[in-house]
Amino acid sequence: MADVKSVLDVAALDFDQGLARLFDLVRIPSISTDPAHAGDCQEAAELVVEDLKAMGFEASVRPTPGRPMVVAHYTPKDASAKTPHLLFYGHYDVQPADPLDQWKTPPFEPTVKEDARGVMRMYGRGTADDKGQFMTFVEAARAWIAATGSLPIRATFLIEGEEESGSPSLIPFLKANSEELSCDAAFVCDTNMWDAKTPAITTRLRGLVHEEITITGPRIDLHSGMYGGPAMNPIRVLTKLIAALHDKSGRVTIPGFYDGVADLPKPTRKQWQSLKFSDKKFLGDVGLKAAAGEKGKSVLEQIWARPTAEVNGIWGGYTGAGTKTVLPSTAHAKLTFRLVGKQNPKKVLKAFQAFAKAHVPADCKITFSGRGGGSPATEIREDNPLITKAAKALKDEFRRDTVLMGSGGSIPICRSFKDILGMDSILVGFGLNDDAIHSPNEKYDLESFRRGIRSWIRIMGALAE
Repeated sequence: MADVKSVLDVAALDFDQGLARLFDLVRIPSISTDPAHAGDCQEAAELVVEDLKAMGFEASVRPTPGRPMVVAHYTPKDASAKTPHLLFYGHYDVQPADPLDQWKTPPFEPTVKEDARGVMRMYGRGTADDKGQFMTFVEAARAWIAATGSLPIRATFLIEGEEESGSPSLIPFLKANSEELSCDAAFVCDTNMWDAKTPAITTRLRGLVHEEITITGPRIDLHSGMYGGPAMNPIRVLTKLIAALHDKSGRVTIPGFYDGVADLPKPTRKQWQSLKFSDKKFLGDVGLKAAAGEKGKSVLEQIWARPTAEVNGIWGGYTGAGTKTVLPSTAHAKLTFRLVGKQNPKKVLKAFQAFAKAHVPADCKITFSGRGGGSPATEIREDNPLITKAAKALKDEFRRDTVLMGSGGSIPICRSFKDILGMDSILVGFGLNDDAIHSPNEKYDLESFRRGIRSWIRIMGALAE
C-alpha cells in the first residue's frame, strides 16, 4: 500500500498536465465514420502512440482496412510467470458533432465550466466517450511509472479507431493478432458509475438481434373506395403481427424465445433492490408512468436481466400532408431483440422469422432484409477474483461499496474478447448518465477524470498483489 500512496501523490501533482494531454487529444476531430476525417484518426492514433512510447511502452500504430489501431505493451523488469498480464481497451474515435448549432462551446475545443451546482465539467466531443475514459488508465500507468519506475503488472493497451462506426476492422484484427493480444483478462473503460459518488462494475451486457421485414399484398397501391374491404391491407397484417409479439403480461410470445434465460440469482436481486432505484422517477423523467415490460419484474431487472422484442420503426402507404385514399402495396418494420443469458442470436432470429411467417395470410407475402444478425449477451460471474479485487480497490477510493450492475445496451467487443481471445472483460467506467455522449454539449466531470485515474492506480496495485 505504500507504493499505491506514493503513486496517488504523483497523480495529484500531475493532474493539470494530464488534463492538458487529454485536451490535446480532444482537439483532434477523429470522426471515424466520415472519410474526410481519416487523417484526423491517423493523427489521434499517432499522438497516443507517441505518448505511450515516452512512458516506456513498446507502442505502434497498426494499419487496418479502415482506421488504425493502437497496440502497446509494457513488461516490468522484474516480471515473472505469476505477474498478471492485463489488456486495457478503449477507443480514440468519436461521433460526429452535428448538429453544430446546438453546441454551447466549440465541440473540438475542450472547455472547462462550472455548472449551477458548483461541479466543474469539461465539454467537448469525446471528453466522456471515450477519450476521457481511456486516458484515465493511461494517466494511472504514467503515475505508477513516474513514482516507482515501473508498472506493477504486465499491460497491453488496445485503443481502436472504429468503435463509433461499428468496428468493422476489429474482429479480423483480433483474429490476426490473437496470440499477441491474449491476456489474463480485458479491462474496458467505456461505461458509467452508478452515480457521481458510487463506483460500479458492469457484469451484464445484453446481446442484440436486428431484422427488417416487408409485407407485400396487392401488386400495386389500390383505391380504398374500389378495393377497401375485399383487398388485404399489408399495414393491417403488419400491425396484427406486431401486436401478437407480446401477451397481456408483457412476455414475448415467440416460441422458444426464452430458451437460455435464467432467473436472476437471489443475491443479485437483493443487491439491486438495495440500490433504491426509483421506477417512478426513471419513467417520469421521459413522461411515462407505468412500466410496460414483464409483470412482476422490476424496471432494473427488465433493463439489465430480461430480453426484449421492440419495434424501432414502421412505415407504409401515404404519409404526406393531407389525405390520400390508398391501400398500400407494402408495409415495413424494423425490429430489434435484446438478449440475455445464453440466448442464441441465430435461433432467436430464426424463431422470429417463423413466427412472422405464421401471421401472414395467404394473399400476402413476407420478406426479410437478409441483413438480420446480432451478437449474444455477455455475463461475467460476480465472484470472478478480478472483479472482487477491482471492487475492493474502487471501494477504497470512493468509500462506498461498488455496485455490480447490468447494462441494457450491448458492447460487442466484450463478446469478441471472449470468443476470439478467450478472456473475460471487466467493465469499469467513470461516466455519468448526464454526460450527453453522442449528443451536443458532451461533457465529463473533472472529478470523474480525477477519481478514474486514482481508481486505476488502486486497481493496478490490487491486481498485482
